[in-house]
Amino acid sequence: MHTELEQEQGVARLLRELPVDSVRPYGWDEFQRRAQAAPVAAVRVAGLRALAAAVVIALAVLATATRLAPGPRPPHSPAATVAPEIAAPPAPGDTLPAEREAAAAQYWLERLPREPALVRVGTRAAVETLEDHIAQVDDLLTTERAGSAPAARVRVLQQERAQLVNSLVQVRYAETLADAAR
Repeated sequence: MHTELEQEQGVARLLRELPVDSVRPYGWDEFQRRAQAAPVAAVRVAGLRALAAAVVIALAVLATATRLAPGPRPPHSPAATVAPEIAAPPAPGDTLPAEREAAAAQYWLERLPREPALVRVGTRAAVETLEDHIAQVDDLLTTERAGSAPAARVRVLQQERAQLVNSLVQVRYAETLADAAR
């Protein structure tokens, strides 16, 4: 019942045992000196804030100028960026024209930036879906080739892959044009 009273007496006893400190933290002169130093520090902080704001504004202007600067425009068609060795006419006994076209589309896709700076959800979903389908067809092609499947089955898968790659080229090309127009 008396525990609170005993605790208070114990705290009071501990406080009395503390050494007496008769020296004040600082005098009037020190107080005046610190009061005069405060506005100087405030001016220094205000100057640093103004410098930081100027740096942020300069970076924003630079980023805007870089984004809006006329740069290399995307080609008018994916075939415009085909490598010379792919664009050459087929030699006798060489790959089929459809395979060369698929190789040209693949080459063009590889030269595009990995992903545009800003993407729209609709086109990004289409791109990812097409890329997933291409990966599935690639897996099937690998399995069929390893299992010595009939040539007709492999040819059908290659044609399907070529169609998917061409669709991906068209979507990515539209995405590139939209990105360049922003």
